[in-house]
Amino acid sequence: MKVKSERQQNGSSLESKGLAVVVGAGGIGQAMVERLDREGRFDQVMGLSRGSDPAIDVTVEDSVARAAEVVAANRLDLRLVFDATGFLHDKDFMPEKSWRQIDPKHMAHAFAVNAIGPALLIKYFLPLLSRSGKSVFATLSARVGSIGDNRLGGWYSYRASKAALNQLVRTAAIELRRNAPEAICVALHPGTVDTPLSQPFGKSGLNVRTPETAAAEIHEVIESLGAEQSGGCVDYKGKPVPW
Repeated sequence: MKVKSERQQNGSSLESKGLAVVVGAGGIGQAMVERLDREGRFDQVMGLSRGSDPAIDVTVEDSVARAAEVVAANRLDLRLVFDATGFLHDKDFMPEKSWRQIDPKHMAHAFAVNAIGPALLIKYFLPLLSRSGKSVFATLSARVGSIGDNRLGGWYSYRASKAALNQLVRTAAIELRRNAPEAICVALHPGTVDTPLSQPFGKSGLNVRTPETAAAEIHEVIESLGAEQSGGCVDYKGKPVPW
């Protein structure tokens, strides 16, 4: 897939060489690892998940800290951290259609995975980003996390946890800019992708894409980002998502 010219004009490409880290082994995460491997521009692409070595579970701080130690010991310039983790539903829980369905246990789990987990990645991985040249920390958010774009209601836990994630990204970007003005911390809306997370909601009329297509589109957006977009939320077309 070609990078569109209007995207190229927005920002500089990631530096060649160095290290790329992808957190999460789901559909988009695995597709991103494979894409970056095929591209061959990085010296190493490291996929981290609960089944990797080192293993990482974003809900367990010690595992995040240990994974960051391994990345730091690698001694390659860390150019990209892509967080593809997230929780929407499981066999016991579906997104709420009404406030009557709010369950504190499931809401806490949504916040643990969608907000606190990325916050821990921010805590341990942002200090490792290269301080010279462009580097990116990107985490998957969702348009339904937008407060300004919320016209349908429902999905309380997912909406609120992704809104919290957006605020965490914004706050971290301000701090990051002080020491690494070319580094970028951004939230990305991937759209509807054919993964277990979104399969129950792939309604007719939605633009449902494969993980491979989504990874290619997200990669294009990451390449196009400029420092002025740090702290924002953008979709898979590179357009800003309102707060």
